[in-house]
Amino acid sequence: MSESMVHHQSRSRFTLIQKLIASYAAMLFLTTTALAFSVMGLYSLNRTAKEIAKTDLFVINSTNQLRESMLAQERLAGKFAILKSDEFRDMYLQRQAEFLTILGEIGKRDNNGRFRSLVMGYEAYRKEAERIFATGGSDPLPAKKEADAVVESIEEFSSSRQKLLAEKLAEADRREAATVKLTLMLAFSGFILAVSVAIFTVHTISTSIRKLKKGMHRIAEGDFDYDPQIPTGDEIGALAEDFSRMGRKLKELEQISLDASPLTRLPGNIAIERVLNRRLQSGDPFAVCYADLDNFKAFNDRYGYIKASEVIKLTGELIDETVRDIAGGDAFVGHVGGDDFVMVVGADRGASLCEAVIGRFDDFIRNHYSAEDLARGAIEGVDRYGVSRTFPIMSISVAVVISKKGEFSSAVEIAKAAADIKDLLKKSPGSNYLINRRRTIR
Repeated sequence: MSESMVHHQSRSRFTLIQKLIASYAAMLFLTTTALAFSVMGLYSLNRTAKEIAKTDLFVINSTNQLRESMLAQERLAGKFAILKSDEFRDMYLQRQAEFLTILGEIGKRDNNGRFRSLVMGYEAYRKEAERIFATGGSDPLPAKKEADAVVESIEEFSSSRQKLLAEKLAEADRREAATVKLTLMLAFSGFILAVSVAIFTVHTISTSIRKLKKGMHRIAEGDFDYDPQIPTGDEIGALAEDFSRMGRKLKELEQISLDASPLTRLPGNIAIERVLNRRLQSGDPFAVCYADLDNFKAFNDRYGYIKASEVIKLTGELIDETVRDIAGGDAFVGHVGGDDFVMVVGADRGASLCEAVIGRFDDFIRNHYSAEDLARGAIEGVDRYGVSRTFPIMSISVAVVISKKGEFSSAVEIAKAAADIKDLLKKSPGSNYLINRRRTIR
């Protein structure tokens, strides 16, 4: 994983404060939601209760009054048919007016099919009753029959309304139970979340402190590469990163003090700079050969860092052996770092040394690729910009700087000149070398 990807992952994580804020925001949301559901449930139940009181109970009570009024009208019409007294007719008309008033109030609240059937039945009864009053009470049986039909319609209408009331009450009970259940679940979830956040926070901090404490002991014992394995992104992760940086810095200081690469065991930058300065002070011409492996990153991505480290180590041994064979004991080999090496030899040995190093490296490196990749002559990989590319078999480029008396004043100037030459070399495929901007391609 590249450094940029690790950095991106670090930035994508939440800090400890952000985690706490998010957790408490979630708890507040759950608590508020529970309260909202509770209030909404109470409002719904209150609205249902008002609807029942305003409509259902009124209609049921009114149907009872309709029944009593209908029975009273039937009795008064019957008495008129027998006694022929206008007093009974007047009383009938009063009851009729009462019936029609109640019927009108019910119609405002529940004008359904049964209600309309009741109205039609009562109209039929009124006609028969008026016939009785108009004829002086002849043949009251049709009116009796219509009255019974009206009473039956009232009973059916009342029963349907009572059934509807029972359904509303059952639905209200169901909503009440669901509201209570959901409110308790949300409240309990908020409580569980609060406890979980507290436990998680305490556990995270205590665990990280134990890991950092262990890391301090390991560093004190000289294990500078120890990783406390603390996720990055929050304050504790930042502390762990500082801890890791401290370990790396101590390791660097140790390497500087030892003046050798831990992988190749070749002298490091301090020794390289010391040799160059000594050569510059002597005034004798010499060649500085900066060797760099091409397509090493693709190899590392393809075969892994263990195999890549082995190639670096063996390349260092190859270069060291070649320098001893070509240039003798007065030559110097150093490992700048990564896949960069430095060879310091006499000015007349630079070209022959580069030829030998390139020849041996090209033979050596083929042993570290698979047969499939060798047959194809390249491997698929991703460059440092994340773009998929085809990378040729690894090669080596050597930038050679010939230093004559008075041409360079410091090791830094030599390094800069070598960097310029290396930029030109990178434009050419395969292993090659270039001496003071005069390119020689093998």
